[in-house]
Amino acid sequence: MAGYKEPGLEARRAAAASAREAALAKLKARAPLDPVAQAERIAAAEAREKAQAEKRALLKAKKAQELADKAERAAKAESAAKVAPALTEAERKAARDAKYAARKARKK
Repeated sequence: MAGYKEPGLEARRAAAASAREAALAKLKARAPLDPVAQAERIAAAEAREKAQAEKRALLKAKKAQELADKAERAAKAESAAKVAPALTEAERKAARDAKYAARKARKK
């Protein structure tokens, strides 16, 4: 019984050519794209992108509003700190946190 013999260059070329021909035949046998279905897919993708953009804009506006609120609270806390110098530990911590939040808001 003969052992395994590796295919030569010509055999590999022939196998590649037949595989290429089979792939081309399969591609040509496919049904053409339906313009109506394609237009529907494009419209659905555009609608999805528009919805995502609106959602991103809403989230960005909400975050900006939160940062503005934090800055306003920080300003109020800072002005209150000037009026009443005897603050409790919790009030000092809240004022410090508000100050850091305002600084972060200014950086962005």
